Amino acid sequence: MSSQPSDPLAAVDALLAAVEAGHLLPAPAERVRLREAAGLTQAAVAQALGVRIPSIQAWEEGRAEPKPERLQAYRRLLEGLAERYPAPNPAPNPAPNRAPDATAPQAFTGPATAAGPAQPTAASRRPARKHSAAHIAAAPYQHGPLAVLDGDGSAYGVDGIVLDCPATTVTELVEWTLKESCLGAPRLNRNGKDSDPLIVLTASAAVRLGLPERLEGPEERRSLRLADDHPVVKQIGKAKWRLTQRGFGPWARIYRKAEGSARQCVQLAVLSWDALDTRSWPGVADMDPADIARVLGVYAQRVLTPRGSTAVSGLELMTALRPPTRAVQENGTWVSGHNPGSLGSDPMDPAPPEAIAEHPVVVNSDWTGGFLNEEAYQWVRDPALLADEECLLPYAVGLDLNTAFLAAAARLTVGLSAPDHFHRPVFNKKIPGSWLADLSGIELDPRLPSPFTPDGTRPTGPAWYQTYTLAYAQELGHDVHPVEAYLRRETGAYLDPWHDRLKTAYVDTLADLGVTADLTDAGFLAAMEHHKQTDPAMAAVLAAVKATVKGGIGKLRERPQGRTYRDGDPWPAMQRPTWRPDIRAAVISKARVNMHRKLANMVKLTGLYPLAVLSDCVVYPSPGPSPLDFLPYAESGKPLMGGFRLGPTPGLAKLEGVQEMSWAVDLMEKGLNPARHIKGGDAVLDDGE
Repeated sequence: MSSQPSDPLAAVDALLAAVEAGHLLPAPAERVRLREAAGLTQAAVAQALGVRIPSIQAWEEGRAEPKPERLQAYRRLLEGLAERYPAPNPAPNPAPNRAPDATAPQAFTGPATAAGPAQPTAASRRPARKHSAAHIAAAPYQHGPLAVLDGDGSAYGVDGIVLDCPATTVTELVEWTLKESCLGAPRLNRNGKDSDPLIVLTASAAVRLGLPERLEGPEERRSLRLADDHPVVKQIGKAKWRLTQRGFGPWARIYRKAEGSARQCVQLAVLSWDALDTRSWPGVADMDPADIARVLGVYAQRVLTPRGSTAVSGLELMTALRPPTRAVQENGTWVSGHNPGSLGSDPMDPAPPEAIAEHPVVVNSDWTGGFLNEEAYQWVRDPALLADEECLLPYAVGLDLNTAFLAAAARLTVGLSAPDHFHRPVFNKKIPGSWLADLSGIELDPRLPSPFTPDGTRPTGPAWYQTYTLAYAQELGHDVHPVEAYLRRETGAYLDPWHDRLKTAYVDTLADLGVTADLTDAGFLAAMEHHKQTDPAMAAVLAAVKATVKGGIGKLRERPQGRTYRDGDPWPAMQRPTWRPDIRAAVISKARVNMHRKLANMVKLTGLYPLAVLSDCVVYPSPGPSPLDFLPYAESGKPLMGGFRLGPTPGLAKLEGVQEMSWAVDLMEKGLNPARHIKGGDAVLDDGE
């Protein structure tokens, strides 16, 4: 039985006030009808309102209502759509003697339709709608950012939509995508560019378009691209389309010069050519097209439309959020000018100690002054420093920090201008750069890794350090006297929007897998134990988000490739503005400092010392098989600040693995790192490469 209001008259007055104030929305079925009548996807509405797709689904199914900050915007959208798409069969006016149902007020009237998200089944397929140029201009991306094409011409998009694609050649596919598909995504920054539509080709679709199912021949497999004399490559050129310098490979971009402000570019990803790396996209290439579209669609909504490997996408996301240029007025004319806070449009030479040995700055100057060595931890405690009581504990428990590099990127000040050379500078922790200093005289507990070297050993003399490393030496109470430095005058938190977007993507995707911030620590561990089985598609998105973080940082110092490369020659990666090894060094330096600070605080809070550290994984001796058996908690049960804490956000920890303590000691005595194997296999070092 439904509960009765304690004061029916007051309840009715409140209901009338809500109607008067415009706080009520049409029925859920009408919300669906209006959106579909306009050809809008749930993703498009979600993006416009700044919410997640599940929120739109909940509103359209009547399971939830918008919060006040979104209510008026959503109502305005529905009212605007109602004016453009009135209900075809409005309900008749009620008889004069019939009272309206006060329990179900409706701002609009219309026929009831089935609500809920469309299912990607064969029955839901519908041909691509024919749109006028004006309609496409008004809603250019109504079918989402991408589609997955199969061999029978069905293009699976986001939200269960399926379009009929008649193309049988690559050039026909490009024309259809740009003129009829309504695919693409709006820019992430007002000064940026819209994301080009992505068409993902299954193996059967590739064959239908005249492409080989797999790259054939040793040269094609080595170069990961079709030969220039392949019929499809010739066909593209004959139709006056172009390929980028990387040619037609697993990720191909086909374009023409833009017409006015309209870009003419389509990106293709060929699944059977290993476009989706199994480590970054586990299991995705083997899914059916509808599920692939779901995975890539969620990634596109939360991160950006994939533009290559997750590493490429991580780097492209930086530029999409911080475009190098913006429109400025000069003498009454709009021209392209520098966008403050960005890295600009031109590549910038690093300081010699920030570069790598192959770089022209190093080779051409015969630099012999050494290099920055800001890398992730690879440290194992000397077994001779193990206490008997530690060896008698039964377990070795590994903790892994969530996206440690992403946490380090938060509020990270980096250089935006070229480096200037200084002699005998006074150290300033607010100035990003590279400093030559001698930290070998600092005495620290040998049961902890040194915070100044990746292998955790004590420095042996002067070395180059990034600002965050020297600032931490000051924090530990030591004087710092650099003898030389390369510093940057223009600074900023360049990575902040990148961090914020990826953090939200990571947290939201974990929440989709049942791992939320409101869980207790025990509940968090239980949820993490099975989260990958909850929804394999969302688990793949989570893996891709993590790979985007790691790969994006690594791309900041991408090395030369190819058998024909010679030291001192420029290579493609270093000729882009985002080739910034100093920014990579700053991220890794801060991540390593953050790790050491937690290790030192754990000693203060618990008296425990780590057995080993590998990048963002640390192994501790433990009396029990759970982190709850040794992490510090207050009497109230709340985790103590400063040490490692469990949770789903970047920088907090999760369980990496558990082994017997005797197993860990045996590895340590063999010179091996237990953190690499604590999960039951070989860990991959997150070194930002």
